[in-house]
Amino acid sequence: MNAPVKTPAQGEAKPVETTVAQAAAPITPPVKPKSSRRLVLMLSVPVILAAGGAYFYFTGGRFIDTDNAYVQQAKVSVSSDVAGRIVSVAVADNQAVKKGDTLFAIDAEPYRIALAQADAALAAARVNVEQLRVALGTAKAKLASAQATLEIRKTEFERKQSLVSQGVNAESTLDDLRLSLQTAESSVSLAQQEVASTTAALAGNPDIVTDDHPAVRATLAARDNAQRNLDKTTIVAPADGIVSQVGSLNIGQFINTGATIATLVETGDTWVEANFKETQLVGLSAGMPAEISVDAFPGIKLAGHVESIGAATGAEFALIPAQNATGNWVKITQRIPVVIRVDDAKGELLRAGMSSVVSVDTKSPAAAAKAL
Repeated sequence: MNAPVKTPAQGEAKPVETTVAQAAAPITPPVKPKSSRRLVLMLSVPVILAAGGAYFYFTGGRFIDTDNAYVQQAKVSVSSDVAGRIVSVAVADNQAVKKGDTLFAIDAEPYRIALAQADAALAAARVNVEQLRVALGTAKAKLASAQATLEIRKTEFERKQSLVSQGVNAESTLDDLRLSLQTAESSVSLAQQEVASTTAALAGNPDIVTDDHPAVRATLAARDNAQRNLDKTTIVAPADGIVSQVGSLNIGQFINTGATIATLVETGDTWVEANFKETQLVGLSAGMPAEISVDAFPGIKLAGHVESIGAATGAEFALIPAQNATGNWVKITQRIPVVIRVDDAKGELLRAGMSSVVSVDTKSPAAAAKAL
């Protein structure tokens, strides 16, 4: 007997009618979407490994690097060529200067006086040469006069001697003429010696140019030296760079010749001295490109090239080289200094002594072409 169906009142929930078919239907779990991230990871790992392997395969041994490298710049010791008291200082410590800029000056008055004395000596030497020319002319005139007198005495003597030989005059009449002839011959000889002496004083050349005379040349050299000393009273920068160690340079201070007063660092001449291990030198040669990293400027790479390779290890140039024959021998890998010239314009930022890292490309196209 069927049960009566009750109609639900207004506001009541309707009963859920579950059929046998719905109860028997299986429950299907939700389908999860495939992870794209896992797929990308699975594909990228082999690619990365293959790329890394290819990189090390093709570049293995190509780059030679070292962190035992330091920036070097030419350092010039500034000194005075003349002694004197400092009267002015034109620079300060760590100031940038250009070639020819005045650094300091010393008292020039003593050197002006020395130059005036040299000028006077030069003028006197030139006058002496002119006097020698006049003396030579006088000696030649005396020689000509003595020779003319000698000819007269010879003629007179020969005439009297002819009369004596004919028996007209006595032999005693020749005594005075013979004495006069000998006197004339002596006068000629003395005049010839005077001419020779004056000619020798003119350096053997009567027509010599005055300034070519040895005495004049000596005084010219002394005058040039005095002028040079006067010019050296102003000390100028020998090159572009930065001057340092001038803090102790004071006005009124007396300095001696050759005493080091300051140091000029030539910032325009920059290179890196890289100390490579001796085992790294195989295939390394001049001209190979290099990349320079400086600790003071992280992230900046400077271009350069190998300029030269040292002729010996650093130990060979040591003040006291190691004596391996003593028996206290331990094998240590030696290092060879290699000069890396900085080609990058940013090299002006570098300062001497900075630490750096150098990497040389031994198989670059340029290096390969040079090897061929």
